[in-house]
Amino acid sequence: MNCVNIYLNIHMNVLILTPDAVGSTLLQRLLTIYMQFHQYDRPVINLHELTNGLVKYYSPDFNRELLGKPHTNGWGYHQSLKEIAEILSSVDHYKTSRLAQYHLRNRQDLMSDQIPFYRYLNENFYIISCRRDNVFEHAISWALNKVTKKLNVYSVEEKISTFYNLYKDRVEVDVKSFITSLKDYKSYLQWSEDHFSIASYFEYEKHLPNMERYILNLPMFTGQNKLGWNDVYGMEFTDWNRCHYYHSNIGSIAMNKQDIKLLENKTDSTDLVNYLPPEQTAFVKQHLENYYKTNTSIQRMQELGIIVSSVPIKKQTLAEKRFMIKNFDQCLDIYNEWIAKNPTVGRVVDTDTLNVMMDQEQSVWQPSSLSAITVV
Repeated sequence: MNCVNIYLNIHMNVLILTPDAVGSTLLQRLLTIYMQFHQYDRPVINLHELTNGLVKYYSPDFNRELLGKPHTNGWGYHQSLKEIAEILSSVDHYKTSRLAQYHLRNRQDLMSDQIPFYRYLNENFYIISCRRDNVFEHAISWALNKVTKKLNVYSVEEKISTFYNLYKDRVEVDVKSFITSLKDYKSYLQWSEDHFSIASYFEYEKHLPNMERYILNLPMFTGQNKLGWNDVYGMEFTDWNRCHYYHSNIGSIAMNKQDIKLLENKTDSTDLVNYLPPEQTAFVKQHLENYYKTNTSIQRMQELGIIVSSVPIKKQTLAEKRFMIKNFDQCLDIYNEWIAKNPTVGRVVDTDTLNVMMDQEQSVWQPSSLSAITVV
C-alpha cells in the first residue's frame, strides 16, 4: 500500500460539526454523492446525525452489513454514546455524518461519557466545522426554523406547505428566542474548538457559491481522477441547484407582488414554474432533462441506503427572510447590541452591509447571465 492510500484510509470517515442553518445537510449529502463518483475500496454511507439513532443491517446490494437510520419512529436518544461508538466501529464501510451540539445538550450525557466519545471521533474521523460569517442571518434562520419546525425541505409540496402562510401573512420573530439562537451559536463555537481536532472549516458565505471546489479539494479525493457534477450528470452543480431552487421558488412569486394565493393548492413543480419570472422558467426548461436525470440517480442512492434523504432545497435568500419577518429591523438592532458585547462571535452589520450581502447572494441565485436565455 502506498503512502497516499495510507493517508486516505485515515481520513475516509467524515464528521461535520454543525449548529444547523449553516449548510451542513447540503454539505454532507453532496460530499457523499461526490464520493460515489470516485473509486474507493469500501462503500461510502451517509448517516446524518450520529446521536439520535443508528441501526445495523445487511444490504444485499452491497453484500455486507451497513449502518443507517432507523424508521422514523425509531429515532431518539436511546443509545448511549459508548454504544454509538461501538456501532460505528462494528462495520468497516466509510461513513459521512454530522454531530450537532444541541443534540448533545438535549441528551444530557455526562461529560465523563462525552469525552471518550469525542476522543473516538477525533481518532477516526476527518472533522469539518461549519461556520457563518453572517451570524445575524444564522440567528434569523433559526428563528424561522423554530416557527416552521423544519430544518430542511426536500420537495415542492413540503416547501409550499411550510412557507405559504409565512409569505402570505408574514411573521414576527420572538426577540428572546432570537437572542437564544445567538447564544447557542456562541456556545457551538466554543464546544467545537474545545473538543475536536478540526481539519477544515466550511464557511457558508465563502464556500457555498462553489461547493464542488470545496468538496473536491478535501483530502479524501487525493490521488483520485477527480470527477465533477458535470462529468457525471451533464450539467454543473450550480445549475442543478438553481433548478432545484426554482422548482419551488415560492419566494420569488411573493416578492414580485404576484397573488400568492394562486399557489395555495399548488404542490406540483410544473404548476409553480409557470408563475416564475420568465427567465427563471426558461432556465428550468433549458436544463429539465439533465435535472430529472440527476434526480433519478440521487433517488437511487437513497433507495440503496447511501444517503438518508435527498439534497435539501434552498429555503430562502436573505432578501426573502427580510420580506417574511415583520420585525426584521428590530432583530438587526438587537443583534448589533448583542454582538457588540460578544465581538469574537461575529461582527456588527448595518442596513447597507446587508444590502450588499443580498446583492451578492442574488448574483448566485439570479445571475445576470440568465437574462441572455431566450424566453419562449
